[in-house]
Amino acid sequence: MFRVIIERHCHPDKIAELERLLVDLRAKATRQPGYISGETLQAVDDPTFWLVISTWTDLEHWKKWETSPPRQEDTKKVAPLLTAPEKVSIFKFSRRGTSASSHTIDR
Repeated sequence: MFRVIIERHCHPDKIAELERLLVDLRAKATRQPGYISGETLQAVDDPTFWLVISTWTDLEHWKKWETSPPRQEDTKKVAPLLTAPEKVSIFKFSRRGTSASSHTIDR
């Protein structure tokens, strides 16, 4: 599994518009093959700072969604609302021992 974290900083007067677009993007992502879960978070101390965190079964499914025409179209709508380009980070789940779960606690 892979977790994708997207950081975005928007113009203060564009917060509501960005939120609407991010909710729409996440709704579309939920219908994609390989999508497991997602969250859209707004920083408490800086309402212009947003994180979108999504979990995917594999990197190929994320890449397919990332480069898909519907996502590219929405990304073009989001870009002018931002103060800087979005930052995308991709993480894989750590495998300790024989467990594939990130929630396993070794004792």
